[in-house]
Amino acid sequence: MCGIIGFIGNDALANILNGLELLEYRGYDSAGLAVRRNDEGESEIYKCQGRVSDLRKLVPSSNADFNCGIGHTRWATHGGVCDANAHPHRVGKVTLVHNGIIENYADLKEEYELEDYLVSETDTEVVAALLNKFYDGTNPKKAIKRTVKKLKGTYAFVIMFADRPNTIYAVRNVSPIVVATTEDNIILSSDPAALYKYTKEYFVLDEGTILTATKDGYTVENFDEEPVDVKMTVVDWEVSSLDKGGFPYYMAKEIFEQPSCIRRILSTYLTNDDINLGFDGKLDEALTRFNRICIVACGTALHAGLVGAHLFKKWAGMNVDVEMASEFIYSDTIVDENTLFIAVSQSGETIDTLEAMNKAKRAGALCVAVLNVRGSSISRVADYTLYTDAGPEIAVASTKAYTTQSLVFYLLALKTGMVRNRLSKEDLAKALSNLRLVPDAISAVLEQKDSIHRLAKEVITASDLFMIGRGLDYVVLMEGALKLKEISYIHSEAYASGELKHGPIALISENTPVIAAVTQEKLISKALSNVKEIKARGANVVLLAKNEFKNDFDSEYHVIGLPDLDDEYMTFPEIVALQIYSYYVSADKGLDVDKPRNLAKVVTVE
Repeated sequence: MCGIIGFIGNDALANILNGLELLEYRGYDSAGLAVRRNDEGESEIYKCQGRVSDLRKLVPSSNADFNCGIGHTRWATHGGVCDANAHPHRVGKVTLVHNGIIENYADLKEEYELEDYLVSETDTEVVAALLNKFYDGTNPKKAIKRTVKKLKGTYAFVIMFADRPNTIYAVRNVSPIVVATTEDNIILSSDPAALYKYTKEYFVLDEGTILTATKDGYTVENFDEEPVDVKMTVVDWEVSSLDKGGFPYYMAKEIFEQPSCIRRILSTYLTNDDINLGFDGKLDEALTRFNRICIVACGTALHAGLVGAHLFKKWAGMNVDVEMASEFIYSDTIVDENTLFIAVSQSGETIDTLEAMNKAKRAGALCVAVLNVRGSSISRVADYTLYTDAGPEIAVASTKAYTTQSLVFYLLALKTGMVRNRLSKEDLAKALSNLRLVPDAISAVLEQKDSIHRLAKEVITASDLFMIGRGLDYVVLMEGALKLKEISYIHSEAYASGELKHGPIALISENTPVIAAVTQEKLISKALSNVKEIKARGANVVLLAKNEFKNDFDSEYHVIGLPDLDDEYMTFPEIVALQIYSYYVSADKGLDVDKPRNLAKVVTVE
């Protein structure tokens, strides 16, 4: 979850700080760096509780002499949020930064009598002390190998040794490290986002290998000291994807990018009025032989999976289970060679989802991943990966990740229905016609941002907010409720409307804010009946409704009108309206929309 970086080249201090700002969504409890002045002496460490902006106030104003360094932005695991627990950690000749969790750090501290070397509460400093104990000044890689063989847990380490100037070492287990080079620089990072400024080509450091980077280049070796070939990944995202583009927050920019993201996916996967998933038709053939589907994900990605489950049932007539990855790992869920296993993750590094896929692979399931980041850990395990190519998502609360993941599920479910002869060519043509309307439908919702903003102002002092709907509306509202609680800290929950009388209606009192969705025409009478029940108990209701019947409700409710699409496709305009609503609640409360408290973008520890 933490962000780590290593840099060799001119202006190392400035480049490390800039890289840390791009990685800050991975954790922002504290930040720190260690830099060396050319070939001279020990590295200088600067670190503090707080953001990278706070770190900038501590570092030297002159950058010219620094040509090597490492940096870290922290999401606290072991030890509280304070200066002492911030990375980098130095013990003796070793200075390092770490992303991950070392589970046996307490045992190592006792076994090797390291207590006297420690000034922090972190597991990371124990590793630095152990590595320093094993390092005899002759062979850093030998000491690194000996150290990591003692560790239990996950890690990505970027390391400098005091007597090895202009040299950075890196090693990993589960937690990612990506590496890029240019004519003048070598950059290591826990996330490709920090690399795009320099190059669109990078490689992922393999587990069980050690990277040695110097000003003259790099080598990668396995633990037997044999050279390892690296596989380069190329992306086509523009550097401009990493700035706010004139918006006050990344989240606002990413909400407004969704029409273009949807168009890009459609242009990628639609060919001659058919869906082309790639892989020379091998995935198409595989979709015909399974009797059930298991979708596993976390958070927002899980909610996209719930949309997918609805579509697979409708269009492919298949049994579908959707499970939280964190629960799946330890459950007795039946997964076998007759199961299509689908993992969903924006980053491709979500540790619970990765471990879930590993479990499914061991059980013989065919594994498909829906991801945004190429070369990520989950993509390296999956049999097939379908990319959303949404571009970098910097805001911690996902927006375009959800809509693009959902769209991939639409395409995958439609293709499954076709190859299993559950859908006709006419059915597919109608579906694709609807999907092509989605970008403009989202744009129409974005044009209503001011009216949605006015409604959002009414709940900035609320402590609770509830959302109700039926069918796909309920599935979308689950994501809407998550978005609101993530960034506004209002307790928000989504309930299936039909379940109100089974308990949740007890929570409704005078002026309780409720968002109700009424976009599924076949369920409209039932849904409206439930809305009337809560309004009769004093709820203050905002209604999400199709424009075609918006006028029927204008006099009785606050209504957000949504463009008219067929029922199954209303998920897109509906969630965008909820994203805008949540965004404005958070912004009007004066909160940091992009970096909500206690959260990090990429969850790489269980």
